[in-house]
Amino acid sequence: MTANTLARIALYLVVLLGLAWPLGAYMARVYTDRPCGLDRILGPVERLIYRVCGLDATREMDWKAYAVSLLAFSGFSIVLLYLQQRLQAFLPLNPDGLAAVAPDLALNTAVSFSTNTNWQAYGGETTMSYLTQMLGLTSHNFLSAAAGMAVLAALVRGLSRREAHTLGNFWKDLTRSTLYVLLPLSVALSLALVWQGMPQTFKGAATAALLEPTSYDSPVKDASGAPVLDAAGKPKTEPATATEQVIARGPVASQVAIKQLGTNGGGFFNVNSAHPFENPTPLSNFLEMLAILLLPAALCVTFGLMVGDRRQGLAVLAAMTVIFVVLLGACVVSEQAGNPGLAAAGLDQAPAEGRLAQAGGNMEGKEVRYGIADSALWATATTAASNGSVNSMHDSYTPLGGLVPMLLMQLGEVVFGGVGSGLYGMLVFAVVAVFVAGLMVGRTPEYLGKKIEPFEMKMASLVILIPPFLVLVATAGAVLAPGARAAVANPGIHGFSELLYAFSSMGNNNGSAFAGLSANAPYFNLVGAACMFLGRFWLAVPVLAMAGSLGAKRIVPQGAGTLPTHTPLFVGLLVAVVLVVGALTFIPALALGPVAEHLAMIGR
Repeated sequence: MTANTLARIALYLVVLLGLAWPLGAYMARVYTDRPCGLDRILGPVERLIYRVCGLDATREMDWKAYAVSLLAFSGFSIVLLYLQQRLQAFLPLNPDGLAAVAPDLALNTAVSFSTNTNWQAYGGETTMSYLTQMLGLTSHNFLSAAAGMAVLAALVRGLSRREAHTLGNFWKDLTRSTLYVLLPLSVALSLALVWQGMPQTFKGAATAALLEPTSYDSPVKDASGAPVLDAAGKPKTEPATATEQVIARGPVASQVAIKQLGTNGGGFFNVNSAHPFENPTPLSNFLEMLAILLLPAALCVTFGLMVGDRRQGLAVLAAMTVIFVVLLGACVVSEQAGNPGLAAAGLDQAPAEGRLAQAGGNMEGKEVRYGIADSALWATATTAASNGSVNSMHDSYTPLGGLVPMLLMQLGEVVFGGVGSGLYGMLVFAVVAVFVAGLMVGRTPEYLGKKIEPFEMKMASLVILIPPFLVLVATAGAVLAPGARAAVANPGIHGFSELLYAFSSMGNNNGSAFAGLSANAPYFNLVGAACMFLGRFWLAVPVLAMAGSLGAKRIVPQGAGTLPTHTPLFVGLLVAVVLVVGALTFIPALALGPVAEHLAMIGR
């Protein structure tokens, strides 16, 4: 790893952690109804929203009412987005005349954006109208992120309150998360990205005449836009000639800002932030990478301040950062090492000798303007958070380089994780960690003065075990289903890795993919929608149940046998529990995929 690479990583971490503290303190004020600086401007707007919607923001909810509100809101969001996609051909702001989205793809997309996953089995610029991109997808980027932040706020109140039976008001937490946090940050980032050259326009696609007509094989698609397969199950093509280039554009900056800040990840363009219109300059690249982890890191500070002990938040943040840095280093080193198969073929020579050089490492699928360091940093950050945006193609990474983003998702998206959801997932692991410590010393475990009893451990078990169950069952089904196998462009070991990555992404609400997979197929659309829905709400509801149980308990005074949960010892224990409990389930699957592919690559 070069000095330049180390300097880039160090700068990123210093800026990230430096901004996390003031932003976390600001959000603590937002969730505790203290003056936060924007009250005079946004306070009237907030009260107007409550009046128009007929909401009583002062009425608090128990965990069951909070969960029902979350599910009702998310269910309504799914239905609304589905209908908008199906009717987009008849709706305004469709200058390119895009047709309605196919039913199974529309369902998958509606669930994807409502669960903060943003899995995209389509090309954004060729499938979604401007109205769908803005009113449908961008608004869900705000609201799904705010819903995750609301659940986190409820859990933190459960940990900090004593003998209480309420956790706050879902609608109030949703509104304040959007109005006071996500919206101001998104406006600021959008303006910065427009300054860097990112498009923000309602004009249709531009066209440019080619200097020389180009012949190519065009994929054959049916009326719904799905690829037509031949008798062998391969996509059909037909000869075509291009005489002009169609250059897609639209309201890009406004969607990109919230896709990063809300850990959504769904891009305006098919290749996401590898597209020069979605990531035009090195500064835009840095700002987008920073936005991915900014809120997840800051929420750790918010947690510490809300429970009255900032050291608790810093301990959780430290555990996240340790895992992130170690896996980032593994990814960078793997990519900089390149492919030994190319060296064996005599291709790893200096350009002066007339051969292709690999001295810069594995540059396949990466933007030359960003190189390996920024590509690997983005790949690690986007899968540490449940973001899923990309500035390089993960499918082209070396086997071990690609294993890192896959493993980060399989850990349960708790290494920073999604906005809100990552921290409440890590707090569940913290509960498991104190339980394991209690078993070792024969003492009833406690976390923040609350005794951890059988009910909390049952809920924690559900949160930890459900994602692996969804991922492994769906992957096994894809291996057996002919339609799913036909969508794999790379048969063999890497093809299995593509399937495992896809469902690791959907089951853990990430949204990134190995690009060799033709994911717009009924199996992936329908089974993937089920994985995304269950992976989001089958976890959020147990977290709320745990919050309700903890909130009703008394604070137990600390004694000589109480495990301090703010020390380096606990940070180490938490890291160990995340790695052992979170990753152990996937070791056999990883051995069949990336590990086997790496051994094949080095010839063993």
